[in-house]
Amino acid sequence: MAKGPVATSSDDELPFETQEPIAVDERSFFGGRSPKPAAPTAKTALPASLAGQEHYHGHRERLRDRFRELGDTALADYEILELLLFRLIPRRDTKPIAKALIERFGSLSGVFGAPAALLTEVKGVGETVALDLKLISTVGHRTLKSDLRSKQILSSWSSVIEYCHAAMAHETREQFRILFLDKRNVLIADEVQGRGTVDHTPVYPREVVKRALELSATAMILVHNHPSGDPTPSRADIDMTKVIIEAAKALDITVHDHIIIGKDGHVSLKGLKLI
Repeated sequence: MAKGPVATSSDDELPFETQEPIAVDERSFFGGRSPKPAAPTAKTALPASLAGQEHYHGHRERLRDRFRELGDTALADYEILELLLFRLIPRRDTKPIAKALIERFGSLSGVFGAPAALLTEVKGVGETVALDLKLISTVGHRTLKSDLRSKQILSSWSSVIEYCHAAMAHETREQFRILFLDKRNVLIADEVQGRGTVDHTPVYPREVVKRALELSATAMILVHNHPSGDPTPSRADIDMTKVIIEAAKALDITVHDHIIIGKDGHVSLKGLKLI
């Protein structure tokens, strides 16, 4: 279970000790034309069982027809991924590759959130395909982020959660992110203030408040992820949040919430009445 960010009130002080999490309940897509593929290498070549013959070309057209006529709701997640891989891997049967990716990473979002190095561990996925998948993931993140621009964040809460989950839920290390808002609660900046290990990130309240002043922000939303998947807040998460709230309050800066993102959900410290 994740320990959560570890905060210090200054550069010279020791970090909060992380304690066991408290037992609480949660609140309740393109590819262009691919270049001619290079000959397979030993690393990327598929085993004979996956190489297949050209029988899959008819399958590709049938799958495209289903998507064209019925939309994405008629397709399973692996079939959506298979459609994409048609463009990225034009001369292979991509169905077993798509299924292997989903099995390896658990879900479609897990595939796009996985590091490129791990993607290449799946047979049939080379560095170029892995990079293309990460590019597609980035397009998705940027699209969600652009949807937040010029909106009052507090009235677009589901969009905030969707964006944070897409950006952080499948990271293998903890990130501490801050959404800086103006006096109308419109997003000024979205910045990752720190990256840590699998179970903690150092957080310095003085630096958080300093950056808010530099951006002329009057409010903030704190966000971090738990790579373990469990978004339950730890005692360190709660204590760190309270220190930042007090430091910001003295300068008329409001901390609206601290959101913890897990692979399958999130929690809001404010929603849990912990701040």
